[in-house]
Amino acid sequence: MSEQEKDQQPIEPTERVKVVREAAPGGDEEYRWHSGLNRPTGVPDAIEFIDVHKAFGRNKILVGLNLGLPEGKISMILGPSGTGKSVCIKHMVGLLYPDDGDVLVHGHSIPNLRDEELFEMRKKFGVLFQDGALFGSMNLLDNVAFPLRQHTDKSEDEIMEVVNSRLAEVGLSDAGEKMPNELSGGMRKRAGFARALVLDPDIVLFDEPDSGLDPVRTALLCELIQEIHKENGGAYTVITHDIMSARRVAEYIAVLWRGRIVEAGPAEELFNSDNEFVRQFLSGSAQGPLGME
Repeated sequence: MSEQEKDQQPIEPTERVKVVREAAPGGDEEYRWHSGLNRPTGVPDAIEFIDVHKAFGRNKILVGLNLGLPEGKISMILGPSGTGKSVCIKHMVGLLYPDDGDVLVHGHSIPNLRDEELFEMRKKFGVLFQDGALFGSMNLLDNVAFPLRQHTDKSEDEIMEVVNSRLAEVGLSDAGEKMPNELSGGMRKRAGFARALVLDPDIVLFDEPDSGLDPVRTALLCELIQEIHKENGGAYTVITHDIMSARRVAEYIAVLWRGRIVEAGPAEELFNSDNEFVRQFLSGSAQGPLGME
């Protein structure tokens, strides 16, 4: 094969170039810690953001975001509050569309899907919101059964079999008749997790699942996420700013700040990063480029 022919060969996902220059033109001081480095994981990406821009009025949230979340791993998107983490989740499931750039899920462009295609794509996802997002008028059994009744033709017996199995996985076998207002915060999180799993999703998204939980219950939730991922597989993505949670469960970490990736890669490499911003954030130090602004 000639050199010209080699140059024309497609790049496989695992060979994809992982260094993206995210520094603003002119050496903007605001972005000087943004190396844009994405260390390879050796597996394809389940979700990709390609030069994504998103603004609400004059408020720029994502500013040329380049990010890949690997298949089959527990990924965490970390960063200071208000830096665009939850906006990322909404782009993944098509609740928001980029002003510019693209978002790919298993190679399919979310902004370019027709409505019926987007509806089918969303079945790939399970989502655990901060408060569990349970329906207050339904007991726990009906809350967890809701996606199955809406999106499948399963009989009621089949639905209850799946629901009871998922509730058992999250330790809520005996709570099916309880209403959401009878559950503790930790129980509501676990109930939301069970509901996120009932359609056997390929991708599970967690939007700050540790929000409002004490350290012990946060540790137990992290342990549960690990156990269920080990059993079911798939691409799990956790949005958080809790560093202890990242140390417990993350296999892949992306640090997001001011709408761009500072650095991303396997967790053990990020915790040993030379980047001053990453080192400060992951150690929780007061000394470094990140201040109170």
